[in-house]
Formats: sequence, structure tokens, C-alpha cells
Amino acid sequence: MIKVFTGMRLVTCDRLEILEQAILFVEKGRFTKIARMGDLEIPEGAEVIDLSGMTVIPGMIDAHTHCILDASGDPFKNLAEESCPYTTLRAVKNLERTLAAGITYIRDLGGKDYLDLELRNAVDTGLISGPGMQVAGKVITMTGGHGYSIGRETDGVEDARKAAREQLKAGVDVVKIMATGGVMTRGVEPGSPQLTKDEMTAAIEEAHKAGRKTATHAQGTAGIKNALLAGIDSIEHGIFLNEETIELMVRNDVYLVPTLAAPYWIVEAGIEKGIPAYAVEKSKRIIESHFKSFGLARKAGIKIAMGTDAGTPFNLHGNNTFELKMMVDAGMLPIEALIASTKVGAELLGIEENYGTIAEGKIADLVVIAGNPVENIEDLFEVQMVFKSGKLVR
Repeated sequence: MIKVFTGMRLVTCDRLEILEQAILFVEKGRFTKIARMGDLEIPEGAEVIDLSGMTVIPGMIDAHTHCILDASGDPFKNLAEESCPYTTLRAVKNLERTLAAGITYIRDLGGKDYLDLELRNAVDTGLISGPGMQVAGKVITMTGGHGYSIGRETDGVEDARKAAREQLKAGVDVVKIMATGGVMTRGVEPGSPQLTKDEMTAAIEEAHKAGRKTATHAQGTAGIKNALLAGIDSIEHGIFLNEETIELMVRNDVYLVPTLAAPYWIVEAGIEKGIPAYAVEKSKRIIESHFKSFGLARKAGIKIAMGTDAGTPFNLHGNNTFELKMMVDAGMLPIEALIASTKVGAELLGIEENYGTIAEGKIADLVVIAGNPVENIEDLFEVQMVFKSGKLVR
């Protein structure tokens, strides 16, 4: 049956243009016609959905999540102590909450024991409800490096190459490499480089040979530079960017996924809510530089995609759109933030042929919002309906 959405404000996210009093046709899970009210005749027997006063945007894309983490004060401690079945059941709920928030596609950048691959497959087959997924399996990190508790520890060029091949053999969509220390691992420094340029080059070569993209946890300047020289596709966090690394990102067309919400929620909650003191202390040290680097990247024209790091402390699954508020607070226009969470995210993931904008022929993922997020980004918190492949899922 043809679905016809009428009367809404349509933000297609393929350009800055906004279509008022729009009419949108969906058939067989794809957008088929887009026009202004009165320009198209509604066919007999169509299901008409009146969205007068609402705003419709494409399904949003969160390019950095961790669906296995519980967003508690110490999610890695909980993950280590709970059973695999419990982790899986909780992850299913996390995916449902994410989808209900209007996030219809995610890139999950670090799972445990390849649970993320099976969750992806379960979503694809319709066994469970959730956003479409790209997954990274085990992060590749140096021995004792950031994320080692859920990662594949590696040392040396050939072992890094083997680690990447193991992830590809398991069936990952993206290979994630840890270039620096981070906040949530005890005893490592966010600004300190970890895997070497040569180690990362070997892993990236293997991923690219297999047609997979790569992402790197990279916070400190030296590690960011190493990853860029190694050929990385996206910088995650990018907390200590400088003129040289920004120039390299622009020249090599590398994306930034800033995850501004991650340290914000750690500082906001603090040790009083069970976050380890070392994580709070490190977050307080980096948060100012994080926002400054975001502003420098935006000014330089670096492609910025929305990612939340959902699952880290008090960074809740289902609260993903708070990241867009933070991006606007840091200087983006609301329409820029919307495009970062749709069109740019799709381009980063390599799925722009089917996702990221509302255009004829693309898969009908869309979100119905009360209000106008182009004027007030916080209206994104008022999701009324979510459609995935043309089917109502909220």
C-alpha cells in the first residue's frame, strides 16, 4: 500500500532548503514522490497520514555507539561481571531505545566477543527491532592500551596486520584502531600515542584491501597525526587537534566524529554517581580542548558526522540527540547539526545511496518531530513517530 504523508515541514537534509506544506509518497519501503501540497494527486486507496504542524527529517545516523555498554557509572566493570546472555538481552533493549529516538542507523565501534555482529544480523533478519548497524567487532589496541578489556591486544606490525585480518574474518563492517589513550581505561593518558604509525598502517591496509573503512579512537595530537599518516578514514573524538592535523584531515578528506557528549556526561555526573575518579579527573582536563577542537574543525570545513559514544557513563541509549544540542552549543547551526546526523553520517558509512536524505528512490527511514528543529534543535527530543523502511516502528 502507498503511504502518503501530508501537510508537514520537510527537511530533506540534502541541502539547506526546507519544504513547507509538503507531500511525501512512500511505496515498497522507499520514497517515491516529493512535492508541495496540491502538486500531486493522492491515489485512491492510499494510507494518508496527516502531519500538519509537524517536521519530518530523515532517519538519523549515530556514527559512534557501544550497544553492549549500559551507560552506568562504570560500564566496563559491569560488562566484565555480567553473563553473556544478560549483556545480549540488555543490548537488545538499548537498540530499541535508540531506534525510538529516531536513530535508524548506527555504527557500533567496539563490542564484546562479537556480540555486535550477531545483533546486527538479528536486526537485518527482523528477529529483533533496532536501527541498521555497522559493527567493528574487537577494537585493535596495544597490550594494555585503551579499551583492552574488550579489544584484541596487539604488538608489532605483523601482529597488527593479523588482528585486522581476524576482525575481517569474523565479518566486521569497519575496523577500529586505538591510536591513543582514553578516559575510561585506568592508567592510560588521553593525550598519549599508543599504536604506532606502522602498526596502524598495516591494519588499515588490510581493511582497505577488503573494502572496509577504518576508524580510530584518537584524542591526543601525536596519535591523531600517526593515524592520519597511516591512512585512517575517520577520527573519533579528536580532542587535541592542531593546525597540522586539521590540514591533514582536510587534505585527505578524513571525517571527524567528535562525541562531545561523552566527557560532558562524565563531568556532569561525577564520582557521586559511581564514575571512577580517574575518569572524572581526565574528563575535566580534556573537555575545554574538546570543544575548541570541534570549533577549529568546523571552521576548517572538515566533514563532521554525529556520534555519541552512547553507553559510556550516563550517556544513555535513547538520548542520542543530545549530542546535536551540544554541537549547536559549540557553534553549529541547527540545520548543520541535522545534516551531520543524516547526510554526512551516511557518507561516512558509505551508505548514502540508500540513506541520509529524503530523496526519491532512497529507503524510507524518517522521523516525525513536534516543532521545528531547524529553529530549536531541542525539538528533536520530541519524537512523535519513527518509520524504518516505510514501516512504523514507534
